[in-house]
Order: sequence, then C-alpha cells, then structure tokens
Amino acid sequence: MIDLNKEKLQLDYPCSWKYKIVIHEKSNANKITEEIFLQREFNIEKSKVSKKGKFESYSLELIVHNEDDRKEIYKMLGDHKDIKMVL
Repeated sequence: MIDLNKEKLQLDYPCSWKYKIVIHEKSNANKITEEIFLQREFNIEKSKVSKKGKFESYSLELIVHNEDDRKEIYKMLGDHKDIKMVL
C-alpha cells in the first residue's frame, strides 16, 4: 500500500488549480472570493446545494504559481470566516 503522506505532489508550475469551498447559503461566494483575491483572476461556479439547503458548494479555479502559493491560498480560504470547508 502506498503511504500518501510520504509522497510529494509533482506539478509543473504555474498551473491551474481547483479548490472546492463550502459556504453557508446566506453568504455571497463572489464577495468572499473578491475579498481574498483582490487583483487575481479566478473563476467560481456553483456546484451543489446541501439537501436541506443550508450550505452551498462552489468550484474555484485559478492559476497557482508554486507550491507555497497553492498552500497559502488554501490557508486564506480556510481562514475566512464565511467559508465552512475547503477541499
């Protein structure tokens, strides 16, 4: 069995990367991403709504320049008060 914790992701940067974010249904995904990515181009699309309609998920795609950039974006998304989960 392969231990994925010991494997390093091999990517050719810069590259397009997708994040999946989950927010409360009353939050505005476009406003959230514009706050985080002030001058950066990105594409965001709604993907699903939870069964009870309380949460919505979105696919967020943008160009990442290196591994540190990719991880920093993940951290910024996860730290935002209106984002419940980042995948």
